[in-house]
Amino acid sequence: MQLQIAPSILAADFLNLEKDIRILDEVADIIHLDVMDGTLVPNISFGFPVIEPIAKIASKPLDAHLMIVHPEKYFERFASCGIDMLSFHLEAARRDGTDPCELLAAIRRLGMKAGLVFNPDIPLENVYPYIGSADYLVLMSVYAGFGGQSFIEESYSRLAALKREVSLRNPQCLLEVDGGVTPSNSARLRSLGADILVAGSSVFLSGDPRGTIAALRCD
Repeated sequence: MQLQIAPSILAADFLNLEKDIRILDEVADIIHLDVMDGTLVPNISFGFPVIEPIAKIASKPLDAHLMIVHPEKYFERFASCGIDMLSFHLEAARRDGTDPCELLAAIRRLGMKAGLVFNPDIPLENVYPYIGSADYLVLMSVYAGFGGQSFIEESYSRLAALKREVSLRNPQCLLEVDGGVTPSNSARLRSLGADILVAGSSVFLSGDPRGTIAALRCD
């Protein structure tokens, strides 16, 4: 499978957001939406008043990363506004006392691809039981909640180990890497098994989003 680039609009120009969405429609594969509630993670980002207008104009698939507690409360609304891929944090399910497999199944019943996200301090063994129920896994290579962080080097070995386990348990499950992704590490991430790379600051703060996305593809 060809490497897919999913720029995060968290780093986009919100005063000219339509312009940035039009650029992503031309050159990206997926548009990544970071939804933060200020409870599961320290920051607040944006909600449906921003997401729904984006969904009306975007032609590329929308990938919503929910950094929120009780994510299941909003599954139907995300589906109704046109989200294609929806992921939630393993930490949120644990905090709420809900079964991640049930949440993944609920997302899939609504016609979206279901993803499970986990932070760098979550042992990979805690994720393995859910590989068979997920369409994709999101390996955070920074701690969720802030844009512009530096890539955590241990993420390379975590990605390689996760790829081996996914190959055994659910080869159709895609691996998404989120955080600190730049053209300087994208080739190595692809070689270790990444299918989707999320990049925010490296795309939108580069001064050349189109060129940066091309560089991330490492073709």
